[in-house]
Amino acid sequence: MIPRTALALIALSALTLAACGSDSDSGSGSAPTADELAGQAFTSAEVTGYDLVADSEIEIGFEADSIGARAGCNSMSGGYAITDGALEVSTMASTMMACDEALMAQDTWLSEFLTSSPEIALDGETLTLTGADATITLTTIQPAPLEGTTWVGSGTVANEAVTMSLVDSQATLTITDGQAEINTGCNTGSASVEITDTTMTFGPMALTRKACEPDVTELEASVVLVLDGEVTYEINGNTLSIRKDGADGEVGLEFTAQ
Repeated sequence: MIPRTALALIALSALTLAACGSDSDSGSGSAPTADELAGQAFTSAEVTGYDLVADSEIEIGFEADSIGARAGCNSMSGGYAITDGALEVSTMASTMMACDEALMAQDTWLSEFLTSSPEIALDGETLTLTGADATITLTTIQPAPLEGTTWVGSGTVANEAVTMSLVDSQATLTITDGQAEINTGCNTGSASVEITDTTMTFGPMALTRKACEPDVTELEASVVLVLDGEVTYEINGNTLSIRKDGADGEVGLEFTAQ
């Protein structure tokens, strides 16, 4: 007869092995740290519990203490932390571009989802967010190369807030062999550019002189202001962020890889 103590130890060992096998088979990953996520961007591979608008996707990017997200219309951002395996996102600020009603509703859903403390797990290049009624599975976006990519304007920035959308203006920036080809949404032109790992230095910009509508002219002024002299830049997935110190504080531009 096996002593009762031995039976208890056997049972405990069996439970431990079963638990280990379950963890190994799940493949769900574990809660990442902010350091692991910093500088990474992800795009949706699968969404359950919510039907995405046709031909749309969710993009989420992380910096040291902030999260940015898009669901097909506006850009959202806010502070975040990871606590006990949950993604804790503060109230998200958003651009105010008008889109199709279904896409605007999708923006609202994503904002509410991200601020509902979903569980977060990272497994290699797969990020999973699990909420009460939906799960978003995302995969890593490999950073687009700075040079040779056509960067399409998505917004102007003043003091860390996106102030105007550039989407409808079709502003673009393409850098090749030390030369920047620029479309301000109104006029087109070029400038020399010197690049380091963190900075770009633009020479004087030569532009055509076509007259445009007042709102487009205002956007052009923002593009010309930022793409002049030394700026800092960062690529997060398919997003290019450019910043510089202006007379009234930090200004910048946001671009998305075409």
